[in-house]
Amino acid sequence: MDISDNFWNASLEELKRGYIQESDSYICLLCGEKIEKGIIYRHDETFYEAERYMRIHIESAHQSVFDYLIGLDKKLTGLTDHQNHLLRLFYQGKSDKEVQAEMGIGSTSTIRHHRFALKEKERQAKTFLAIMELLKEKDQHAPAFVPPHKTAKMVDDRYAVTGEEQKEITKKFLPEGINGQLRKFPPKEKQRLIILREITGRFEKDRIYPEKEINQILETIYDDYVLIRRYLIEYGFLERKSDGSQYWLKK
Repeated sequence: MDISDNFWNASLEELKRGYIQESDSYICLLCGEKIEKGIIYRHDETFYEAERYMRIHIESAHQSVFDYLIGLDKKLTGLTDHQNHLLRLFYQGKSDKEVQAEMGIGSTSTIRHHRFALKEKERQAKTFLAIMELLKEKDQHAPAFVPPHKTAKMVDDRYAVTGEEQKEITKKFLPEGINGQLRKFPPKEKQRLIILREITGRFEKDRIYPEKEINQILETIYDDYVLIRRYLIEYGFLERKSDGSQYWLKK
């Protein structure tokens, strides 16, 4: 299952702790790291059982679940830049006076007002979540949308893709399968998104690729590999060093 699928299908409690449990392993919802049960893991001269080691992994690789979630695109969190900054400071344990001084806005009563507004947003989110859960039980005609990848830079109508659409478009542009050549570069944004997502399957997570190797892999897919590379970055699938010398899959 795709990392994003695990992420979006997780319960609230699973998202809060940052990992899910399967029969034989724990899987990090933030990067897909799998920790097998029944194995003792070593970290800084200390040995840990699998679940404790998964928590250590999250702390060392992602700092915290909060830091990872608050760093997601605003289209995924629903937060403005202002709200994001406030929440970061609140999470650091700063008082209203300290937050006001750091942000240079209004007074401490202004910060208390922002706290109240965020609590109101939380209540609205809970209500909306309950409504959608109840709707899910009754709405038999709702299409099964493919979850957006967590590293998407801007989530909009392009991401309104059903599983059936994904199959049809993949077959149209990659008739030989996901490991075959691209017949032509899709002209529409939604089509591009689907095909680019399929192309990412050619790369290994947690691996750094030099530019030459990235180009060689993409050239086996499509002659204009520079175009594919640019769109993979634009859509938030690939990350690279500022000088373009190294590339890797975004998590």
